[in-house]
Amino acid sequence: MKNFIAHTDEIRQEMLNAVSCTSIEDLFEQIPVKIKEFSMQNPLSELETQRKIKALAIKNKTEYSNFLGGGVYNKFIPAGVSYITQRFEFLTAYTPYQPEISQGTLQAIYEYQTMIARLTGMDIANASMYDGGSACAEAVLMAHRIAKGKKNKALISSRLNPEYAEVVKTYAWARGIELEWFEEIPENVSEYCCILIQNPDYYGEITEISKQDTILIVCANLSALSIIKPPCDADIVVGDIQPLGVSMNFGGPHAGYMACKEVYMRQLPGRLVGRTVDADGEQAFTLTIQTREQHIKREKATSNICSNQSLMALAATVYLSLMGEKGFRQTGIMAANMAHALSKMLRGKGIKTLNKNFFNEFVIEVNDSDEFLNKLKEQNILGGIKLDKRRILVCTTEMNTEEEIVNYIEAV
Repeated sequence: MKNFIAHTDEIRQEMLNAVSCTSIEDLFEQIPVKIKEFSMQNPLSELETQRKIKALAIKNKTEYSNFLGGGVYNKFIPAGVSYITQRFEFLTAYTPYQPEISQGTLQAIYEYQTMIARLTGMDIANASMYDGGSACAEAVLMAHRIAKGKKNKALISSRLNPEYAEVVKTYAWARGIELEWFEEIPENVSEYCCILIQNPDYYGEITEISKQDTILIVCANLSALSIIKPPCDADIVVGDIQPLGVSMNFGGPHAGYMACKEVYMRQLPGRLVGRTVDADGEQAFTLTIQTREQHIKREKATSNICSNQSLMALAATVYLSLMGEKGFRQTGIMAANMAHALSKMLRGKGIKTLNKNFFNEFVIEVNDSDEFLNKLKEQNILGGIKLDKRRILVCTTEMNTEEEIVNYIEAV
């Protein structure tokens, strides 16, 4: 077998021309001289290295009040989540490639699926997706399969998380699905294979969800489902599980979730764990309804997704188990109360808020977004996500305190 070489000389030259370089050496010439002249110091002992790293770390400013959201949230995570997920039985197992001997992992995934189905009001959930964006995209492909190619257009909300929207665009382009974007759902939707909306949407607004004349996909914030009605009228519900015991992790790794009505079960991509009994009549868990190309012929597979985020799904399962229904609901109430209190105080200072109904995120309108956020940052406050020159997305969670709310108001 011949060695595979990814790039030919012609391809390399084409890439160099695109960045106005004539050779590889010319490309590397752009590296600053200071980096070229970087020299290592004399070797240090482990103890000396620790001291030096700690001294450098102190220079970082990390004590900020966090009002950022937009899909990644600063949530309370019980210590038990880390303790359990880092046990070697889970941490080193990675994924159940031999399901018959992975009973512990399979049971955890089964419990995760059950919790996601209950939270979303759906009949069944899979073992998790890569992230919220891939979950949205896979849902669109799933709807297209259900339509059996008779409907080649999908209707996507323009208020979907921008990062998720980019992933959907890429998946749809590869499958040849035409996307149309909307602010309000049109009256006649029967020509589309699906409608994808986010609720609460990226800007924090909560909207009423009703059945449609085509497959309805709802991207839902699981934290919001602690206190608002689950989207039972949807056909497929997707999103990210980061709010459930998964650290922000500088934006990842996280995991997506995907749930649907039973009628669409065989079109659900990824892993699915089922419960049964073994030859001795004892409870047993197994991978079931194999729709992955690793298990069946590729042309029959529903998706080329070949794994799932087992460890992240485990963290979500442990989190919900430790918090319980009461604790989970309490965190949602705390987050919503903080957001509505901050919104009210901002309006009292003459700052316009653009939401009517929201959970824990809302949009404010200011004269200059950069000036507003920089002013807050000087007071060690991350005041929100800049949407444009005048609009900012502000978020609170149960991690915010009344003192932080007061400091935010005083800083503006």
